[in-house]
Amino acid sequence: MEKSIYIFSSGALSRRGNTIAFERELGTRYIPVETIREILVFGEVDINKRFLELLSQQEILLHYFNYHSYYMGTFYPREHYNSGYMILCQAQHYMESEKRLTLAKAFVKGAAGNIQRVLAYYKNRGKSVNTALDNIGQLVATVEKQSQVDQLMAIEGNIREQYYSAFDSILENTDFMFEKRSRRPPENRLNALISFGNTIMYTTILSEIYKTHLDPRIGYLHTTNYRRFSLNLDVAEIFKPIIVDRVIFSLVANRSIQKDDFDHDKGGLILKDSARERFVKAFDDKLKSTIKHRKLGRHVLYRRLIRLELYKIEKHLMGEEEYQPFLALW
Repeated sequence: MEKSIYIFSSGALSRRGNTIAFERELGTRYIPVETIREILVFGEVDINKRFLELLSQQEILLHYFNYHSYYMGTFYPREHYNSGYMILCQAQHYMESEKRLTLAKAFVKGAAGNIQRVLAYYKNRGKSVNTALDNIGQLVATVEKQSQVDQLMAIEGNIREQYYSAFDSILENTDFMFEKRSRRPPENRLNALISFGNTIMYTTILSEIYKTHLDPRIGYLHTTNYRRFSLNLDVAEIFKPIIVDRVIFSLVANRSIQKDDFDHDKGGLILKDSARERFVKAFDDKLKSTIKHRKLGRHVLYRRLIRLELYKIEKHLMGEEEYQPFLALW
């Protein structure tokens, strides 16, 4: 099975035949390329042209992040699956306002639906989330009435604000209070976890898009403009509640990540390397776990679930089947 490689230490990545060598102070680690899906680099790592040639030949994506774990960019190998027809379909659905609005509404409803399922899960376990659930239900009822994408973005933001307001009740941990959403830099521990998890989610979906005919630069809820990619941001809205947030809840509840796992930096907080490694392991384990797929009638990996979602979008764009976002059933 292909796997994701996370690099937190400094060193150099190079090609040794058909093997990747990671040279670091602790010694050289050799990784067969056949086992790699993507590489996520958080440390200070040197690379060269021969190494990038190998990644391109093997269709391996390289995502890189700065010291604060902010996403900086991706080495996106030559597209082997993109088709002119699909790009035209994507562009048409973006340029025609009603078609774009249809997809944007689907992403908002998918995100809201999975948020409601997460909250309902914790409500059934005695957590005080009723107010958030009621307020989100009222917001969801207004989605179909909207005629502009920016209005949908505002509603989605309000839904997520209500959702985050319930995190304190879910976690019941004074070391991880939400307070308010803050980014670049995150101002508290919980926000640091959310930002880091969302970043990993965005790059995971980008890697899955690479294996389809879709172009990641054309999104529908998030405006297609001068940003690198936007379709992965759209799709991530559906999966963040059921993957990223559930991982965070589990790590905090199990005390796998605690208040001492953060450093202060430039007015905010960042995860220490050891904590980031524990986070990505839990995230990776989540992607490798299974969930019952209602339509297929069998269990599928969470990671496979993302690819299936992208195939559904392809079918919608080609006019074969109307897109319905995935909603978890627990």
